[in-house]
Amino acid sequence: MSMELELKNVALRAGDQLKVKGIILHDAERFQIDLGCDPEDLALHFNPRFNDDIDGTVLVCNSKTAGCWGDEKREIHNPLHKGTDVKIVLKLTGDMFEVELPDGQEVRFPNRADMDVINYIRVKGDLKLTSFKIC
Repeated sequence: MSMELELKNVALRAGDQLKVKGIILHDAERFQIDLGCDPEDLALHFNPRFNDDIDGTVLVCNSKTAGCWGDEKREIHNPLHKGTDVKIVLKLTGDMFEVELPDGQEVRFPNRADMDVINYIRVKGDLKLTSFKIC
């Protein structure tokens, strides 16, 4: 059973953080955390995958503009594991997104669309959400 949390009309700016805690399902394929204006315009699509065709377990970051995906950034080191508790902190620094993972690894992804304000947040997929905090 896939979970989806969608928030609209939020206002995240540089300096803000989003903390997502949850339990990755035992049979998880993937989940995603999206930040942007709406589903068709995403400044950050953070997408851990557990059964990727190419890389197996991989972290994929991307952006979407007017419904079109940009170039994927793939991070082969994925410290996230099925059936485990996870805390992910997403930081907006202005020209960059920083995603802090449980093992201290940080994935950086450029704010390609130069979005000053994030109005839309979506957490979706094979994750049992236990806590969600904007700070």
